[in-house]
Amino acid sequence: MRFTEIGQQLRAYRLESGLRAEEIAARLGVSRAALYRYEKGDVIKLDTINRLAELLQISPLSLLGIGVEYYHRPVGYFERIRQFEESAEQILLVNIPLTYLTSTDGYDLGLAESFAAAAEQPGADKAALAASNAQVLGILAERKRMFSLRRPNIIAVLSLSRMRDFLAMGIGGGVAMSPELRTRQRLRASAEVAEVIAKLEAEPMGLQIGLLIGAEPTGTFSILRTRDRAWLAINPFRPDSPAATGNGVAMITGADEAIAAHQRVAEALWRDCLKGTAAASRLRELLAEFSAG
Repeated sequence: MRFTEIGQQLRAYRLESGLRAEEIAARLGVSRAALYRYEKGDVIKLDTINRLAELLQISPLSLLGIGVEYYHRPVGYFERIRQFEESAEQILLVNIPLTYLTSTDGYDLGLAESFAAAAEQPGADKAALAASNAQVLGILAERKRMFSLRRPNIIAVLSLSRMRDFLAMGIGGGVAMSPELRTRQRLRASAEVAEVIAKLEAEPMGLQIGLLIGAEPTGTFSILRTRDRAWLAINPFRPDSPAATGNGVAMITGADEAIAAHQRVAEALWRDCLKGTAAASRLRELLAEFSAG
C-alpha cells in the first residue's frame, strides 16, 4: 500500500466530512497526533482503514486509491487537487472562465469578500461557515504558492460563454451580496479578463490558452499528469464556491480509459479554439460590451 497517498486521501476526505480531527481521532480511539501522522503517510493498519472509511462514509477502496473518488463539498475536492498539483508536470483545464493558478491577487481578495458575504446570509451558521471558508482560502493560497515555486505547464481551454457569465455576475456570482460589493466583484472580473488578454498576447512559457467560442462540453474537467501517472478530475464547483456549498459531486479517477476519452475531447476542442492575438481580440470585444453597459 502507498501510505503517503492513503494519507493524502484521508486528509481530503476528512475535510470533506466536516468533522474535526479531534472528533475522528476520538471515535477511532487514537490521539489527534496519530491521526495527523496517518495523514502524513505513517503506516496504517487495514482494520483502521476500514473503520475510517465507515466513519467518513466512503468505500475502503476509495481510501486505498482504487476506483473513483467522490466529493460533494468544494473543500475536500480543492484539497485533493492541491495534492496532485504538488507533483504535476502538466495540467490540462477544459471549459473554464479563467485559470485560478494564474489569476491575480485581486481575485483572491474577491473570493474572501464573497465568502464573507455568504457567511452573513440569514440562517447561516456564521462561525462554522467562517471556519470552513478559511480552510478553502488557505488551500487555494497554498495551491498558488506551490505553483509559483514549481511552474508546471498549463494548457487551458477557456469558455467564452462562461467568461461572459463571469463578467456579468463578477467573482462569487452565486452568492447574494450588496449592490456595492457586486459592482466591485464585476470590476475585479473585468481585471481578470484583461489579465487573460495580456497573457494571450505575451504567450508566456509554460502557459497555453485557447478560447472556445463554439459548442462546449456539458461540464468542466481537468487532467493532471506527473512523470508516470495521470488523474482525471470532473468538477462541478466554481473556484469561487463557498466551502459549504453542495451543488454537485466532483469525481476523480486514475482509470486509463476515462483519461484517454477526455483527452480526445480536449484535443478536438483545442483544434477549434481561437489562440493568440485572435483570441485576445475576441476577448477585447467581450470586455468592451460590458464596459459600455
